[in-house]
Amino acid sequence: MRILLSNDDGVSAPGIQILAAALREFAEVQVVAPDRNRSGSSNALTLGSPLCTLTLPNGDIAVQQGTPTDCVYLGVNALVLPAPDIVVSGINAGPNLGDDVIYSGTVAAAMEGRHLGLPAIAVSLNGHQHYETAAVITCRLLRALQREPLRTGRILNVNVPDLPLAELKGIRVTRCGSRHPADKVFSQEDPYGHKLYWIGPPGDKFDAGPDTDFAAVEQGYVSLTPLQVDLTAYGAQDVMTAWLAKAEVNGKW
Repeated sequence: MRILLSNDDGVSAPGIQILAAALREFAEVQVVAPDRNRSGSSNALTLGSPLCTLTLPNGDIAVQQGTPTDCVYLGVNALVLPAPDIVVSGINAGPNLGDDVIYSGTVAAAMEGRHLGLPAIAVSLNGHQHYETAAVITCRLLRALQREPLRTGRILNVNVPDLPLAELKGIRVTRCGSRHPADKVFSQEDPYGHKLYWIGPPGDKFDAGPDTDFAAVEQGYVSLTPLQVDLTAYGAQDVMTAWLAKAEVNGKW
């Protein structure tokens, strides 16, 4: 198995380095990751300026000022030859649960892999301590995919409780929960009197029902959520067609 490994915490983050070491025990791994923390960058792609790469002494490739999406795009199309078999993103420091997937650079890296036609997994730890646990779970999932390919055409979003491996209760297939809207902004002035703003934390849980990723992780289970790139709300198409006719938007051109 040839793995393209990326993240949004940066090439030197403990999560990606611990995962790379674990994966290299049974697979070929090429790390292509941002040279700095790019958390919250979602699916941003750098189009207005060129990207530079730096190959580190251990063979990892850092994309200077690049986003996670940049890294996977470059990795699949230019940097990893022969092409990888799968894209793995993580291990993220902190969870990507519920609405977090909208903003997550970790999930975005996996989405770009899927968009480019490859299987893809995003892995996050619900904390900052037991990265080894998340690495073991990721290796088990990848070995299982080798034995029995999963042909859903979906991205797998994996969230692991921040616990020792022996304390995990198992793995659950879940759906994304949701949060209340985030509404906190912190402001202050710099020494020159300019206003500065800091975006606050995410909103509290809103939908954390028993089948959600929130509930699984809180109860000590690994959450495994299939995600798709197609954002079309198919159930709303008939409603919109009826509305368009009733609202007489078309009219005469």
